[in-house]
Amino acid sequence: MISFTLSLIALLLGYLLYGRFVERVFGPDDRDTPAIAKADGVDFMVLPPWKIFMIQFLNIAGTGPIFGAIMGAKFGPAAYLWIVLGCIFAGATHDYFSGMLSVRHGGANQPELIGTYLGKTTKNVMLVFSVFLLLMVGAVFVFSPAKILGDMWEPAVVVDSMGQYTFWLIIIFIYYIIATMLPIDKIIGKIYPLFAFSLLFMAVALMVMLFVKMPDIPEIWEGLSVPALTPKNIFPALFITIACGAISGFHATQSPLMARCMKHEKQGRPIFYGAMITEGVVALIWATVAMFFFYNNPTPGYETIAGGAAAVGDAPSVVNLICNDWLGLFGGILALLGVVAAPITSGDTALRSARLIIADFIKVEQHSISKRLAICVPLFAAVMALLIWQMNDKEGFNMIWSWFGWSNQTLSVFMLWAITVYLVQQKKPYVITLIPAIFMTVVCVTFLLSEQLFKIPVGMTWSIAGSTMVITLSWFCLWYRKYQNNRQ
Repeated sequence: MISFTLSLIALLLGYLLYGRFVERVFGPDDRDTPAIAKADGVDFMVLPPWKIFMIQFLNIAGTGPIFGAIMGAKFGPAAYLWIVLGCIFAGATHDYFSGMLSVRHGGANQPELIGTYLGKTTKNVMLVFSVFLLLMVGAVFVFSPAKILGDMWEPAVVVDSMGQYTFWLIIIFIYYIIATMLPIDKIIGKIYPLFAFSLLFMAVALMVMLFVKMPDIPEIWEGLSVPALTPKNIFPALFITIACGAISGFHATQSPLMARCMKHEKQGRPIFYGAMITEGVVALIWATVAMFFFYNNPTPGYETIAGGAAAVGDAPSVVNLICNDWLGLFGGILALLGVVAAPITSGDTALRSARLIIADFIKVEQHSISKRLAICVPLFAAVMALLIWQMNDKEGFNMIWSWFGWSNQTLSVFMLWAITVYLVQQKKPYVITLIPAIFMTVVCVTFLLSEQLFKIPVGMTWSIAGSTMVITLSWFCLWYRKYQNNRQ
C-alpha cells in the first residue's frame, strides 16, 4: 500500500505542477472558442465547465481504466510506474494538446489536426485508421454489455426466434442511433455526468476500503521478483494492456467533442489534463484492487471470495465480485453501471466522433437531421457487420480487442508526432512530447511484430525495440535539420 499511496500523491502533484507547466507551454488566451464562433445548437454549444469535465472523463474512460488496469496488474507492481509516469508525462499531455489544438483549429477532429502538421497523405491514412478504430470501439462496447444483460435476463421469445443477446443488442443500437443523432446537450449532456459520477464514486469507495483493509500486496521496489500471471512479455505488452489509465489515442478522437463546448481556453487544463489524471487515479485504484485479488499475502483475494478462482482471467467478473464483496448491494449496482453503462456510452461517443470525422472530410454540414442520418446509416451498418462476424467467430472478440489495443496506441503515436511538429513550429519545448512519441512508436512497432504478426523470442524483441528507437530518433533529427534549413 506504500506504492499505491506514493503513486496517488504523484498523480495529484503531476496535475498541480507538470499540468501547469504544460499549460504555460501552450499558452491559452482570451480568443473566441469554437463554441462561440461556430455555435450551431447541435455539436457546437457552450456547456458548463463541470459538465464538460464529467462528459470528457466518461468519454475517455468507459471501462478502459478498470479492465485495462486489472489485466495490467497481472504484470505485477510495474503497473504502478506505467500508470503514474505514462499518465503525467504522456497521456495527460497528449490529451491536453490534442484538445487545445482542436480548440485553436475551430473544433477540428483528430485526422484534421494530424493532417495540418504531418501532411495530407498522413491525414487521409489516419482518417481511415481512426474511423475503423471507432467502429471497433462501437462493436466491442456493444457486445460486452449486451452479454452481461443477456445473462441476467432476456425475453425467451426473442432468444428462441432471433438468438441469445439479440434483444439487448437491438436495444443498445436503438440508443446509439438516438444519442448519435440528437444534439449533444439532449442525452450526452444530461445523463453522462450521472454515469461519470457513479464511476468516480465507485472508485473512491474502493479506495476507502483499500485503506481500511490495508492488504499486503507487492511494492514497486520488489520489481520483477513478483511472478507475472500472464505469459505475455512485460515489454511491450504492459504498455498496450494499460492504455486508458496511461495514454490512449482514442482520447484524441473524443477531445474535439468537448473542445466544441468550451467557453474559455483556460478551461482546458482541468478538462483535458485533469480528466486524464482523474482516469489515472481510477486506474491506480483498480490496479491496487487487482493486486489484492491476485497477489495478497498470505492468501490471494480470489481465494477468499466465492467464485474468485474462476474469475482470475475475466476482468468484468473481477469487478462484480470485488464490488459485491466489499461494497454490498450498492456496490453491485455501481458495478453494473460500470460494466454496462460505461462501455455503452463510450461506444455512443465513438460513433458520434466517427460521424463528425466523416462529415468534416466530405464537407457535409450536420445541422439538419437528414444529413446526419445519411452518414449514420452506413456507419451503423458497418458496426453491425463487424458485430455479426465477431459473434459468429469464437475468437472474433479476442481478435478485435487485440487489434483495438494496438490501433488505439498507434493512434496516440501519430497525435504525439503532430503535437511535436506543432511545438517545433511554435519554437516551444518540443521535448515534452518528443520523448513520449519515440517511446510509444517503439512500443507499437515492437508489439505489432512480436505479438500480433509473429511470435518472436524476448532477445529479438529488444533488438527490434532498439532498432526502432534509433531509426525514429534519426528520422526526427533529419526532419528537424531540414526544417531549420528551410526557415533560414
